[in-house]
Amino acid sequence: VVLKIIKHYQEEGQGNEVVQGVLLGLVVDDRLEITNCFPFPQHTEDDADFDEVQYQMEMMRSLRHVNIDHLHVGWYQSTYYGSFVTRALLDSQFSYQHAIEESVVLIYDPIKTAQGSLSLKAYRLTPKLMEVCKEKDFSPEALKKANIAYENMFEEVPIVIKNSYLINVMLWELEKKSGVADRHELLSLASSNHLGKSLQLLMDRVDEMSQDIVKYNTYLRNVSKQQQQKHQYQQRRQQENIQRQSRGEPPLPEEDINKLFKPPQPPPRMESLLIAGQINTYCQNIKEFNAQNLGKLFMAQALQDYNN
Repeated sequence: VVLKIIKHYQEEGQGNEVVQGVLLGLVVDDRLEITNCFPFPQHTEDDADFDEVQYQMEMMRSLRHVNIDHLHVGWYQSTYYGSFVTRALLDSQFSYQHAIEESVVLIYDPIKTAQGSLSLKAYRLTPKLMEVCKEKDFSPEALKKANIAYENMFEEVPIVIKNSYLINVMLWELEKKSGVADRHELLSLASSNHLGKSLQLLMDRVDEMSQDIVKYNTYLRNVSKQQQQKHQYQQRRQQENIQRQSRGEPPLPEEDINKLFKPPQPPPRMESLLIAGQINTYCQNIKEFNAQNLGKLFMAQALQDYNN
């Protein structure tokens, strides 16, 4: 499955192009065994007649006919510099997890993998976030009541990769064909492009967070202004009734103040949580890049000392 995911990205993923596919397998005791996968086909807007659900059903039906694991257990997606914490991923994983309780999403990072170590992680939505998504109420009050923060939106599931003997033989052959010079490239400190791109993406997300904070502060000012207007209206109403009573006139009928002053709609806060989660991911990437460069620097110095 891992090799199929990597092959799918190498064939169809270009730059920041995201590739996706379906995970197949079965549940054994307390483990989810992912034993097969197939990609979502690339299609353009001109392919209006293409039905992804029908395509998936036909693929699983064909796999069942040839006696291959065909049970749907999740999906996979590539990521571009770790930018996978999005509303699209949240909605997709909620749909999968709501229909198939055991489903996971595998996130493959080709850029980190190219640095010398496989980057593959499995995520699920936490029970708290599942409840909030079911209610579809992302107001500040609802998220505060559910105690939702970006730290407890996703839970990472540990992965154990098991290769067959044939795959181990193939990997051994690939390792023998790779040149020694290519391995030395892993000690190169030329990761400024990766670091610069991560910093640029981080700054973009910080700008988005700043704009979202401005919207929320505007909402708070409008609420405060409306509360003052309500208070002033109630005081004027009370004074008018006192004057009417002094003249022996009946008091004015009470009106629903909420109809006169409709409260402003609070901005949804889910996007802010996702942006915060993405900022955290970029910070982790920058931290890892710096740690890798420090390790490469020590290794290069050790090799130089050894050669001397």
